[in-house]
This record gives sequence, C-alpha cells and structure tokens, in this order.
Amino acid sequence: MQQPEASEVQLSDQPNALIACKVAEDVFNEHHFKEQFEALFREFDPGASFQFFKSFRRVRINFTDVLAAAEARVKLHKSDFNGKEMRLYFAQSIHIGSSRLEPPKPDKQFLISPPASPPVGWEQSQDATPGINYDLLRAVSKLGPGEQYELHTGTTNTPSVIVHVCEDDSSEGEEETEGSKSTRPKIIQTRRPEFIPSVKQ
Repeated sequence: MQQPEASEVQLSDQPNALIACKVAEDVFNEHHFKEQFEALFREFDPGASFQFFKSFRRVRINFTDVLAAAEARVKLHKSDFNGKEMRLYFAQSIHIGSSRLEPPKPDKQFLISPPASPPVGWEQSQDATPGINYDLLRAVSKLGPGEQYELHTGTTNTPSVIVHVCEDDSSEGEEETEGSKSTRPKIIQTRRPEFIPSVKQ
C-alpha cells in the first residue's frame, strides 16, 4: 500500500481561503481598482469569490481548490498593489458541532435564594432567658449619689470589682448660686511613664 507524501498531507490540512490584510482603500471605493484586485487571484482560480470588509481593510478570498489558495499565498504575499504592501494569511475555519448555542451543562447548581419552606424536622430555636442579678439591682437601688458597692472582694490574684453611683446632673442648676460654680471632681490623667533609652555600647 502506497502512503501519501508529506506535501499532499499538508495541503489537505490547509484551508481553501485567504485573508488579505492592509488592503488599499481604493479597492473598496473605486470599481476599477476592485476589478484589478480580483483579477490577481482569478489567475490562480477563475471561480474564486470575494468578501470585502471595508471597516477592517480586509478581503476574504475563497478558492475552490486548496492548491490554488496555497499558490496564491506564496506568490502574492507581501506584494505591492497600488502602492501598498498586501499581506495574505490562511483563513482559519471554526467547526461548530451544532448550529445552535447550547446552554452549559448543569455540572454545579448553586441556590441563590433560600428555599421557600424550611426542611423537614426544622424547629425554631428559643432565645435563652437573660440572667438578671436581682441582688445587684437591689443593692444599687439603695445606694445614693457618691456611694459605692463592692461586687467582688479582691484577692492576692484578682482585683476587686466596685460600682460607683454617679451624681445626678439635673440637680446641679438648683445647687448653683449666683457667682458660684458647681464643683466637679477633676479628672486626673494617667501620667505617661518616662522612657529612658538604653545605650548599647
């Protein structure tokens, strides 16, 4: 059995159409330049057809024979036409299995919104009752302004917790007299510790 030559295999894989790039604008505007352009390629294939794309300055040339397309590309690539260098490239054909655009396969489906009804066996959790220390509330209610109540006695390892009852600001206006000001405790800011830079010798 005779095997096909490498050149025959390569030609059969090539498309039968060329794309002419950077075509002179006169080809799209002037009829006689258009006829001259088509005549260049009809020398290789009299049945060649043309598709002109003026916005891209490109022309698609469809040949009836793969060999004619390859021969035209070899001889006319980077050739001069009407003062412009013409470049030719093989048109890549795209094979689509179906004429319609099919939706993607539902490999992964994510729920965007929660379901309309809860799942079977779901029960709403009850909020826990807040813990109220009535002893603390009773002790604080008995305190007057300026008094304090020790919640937790301090030890050698833990500090003591003391509640201070603030004075009522609403009675300040009644206690103030003309020429006098209400005495408020002055807030003493915590002193910043002095920083002594260490000198490395």
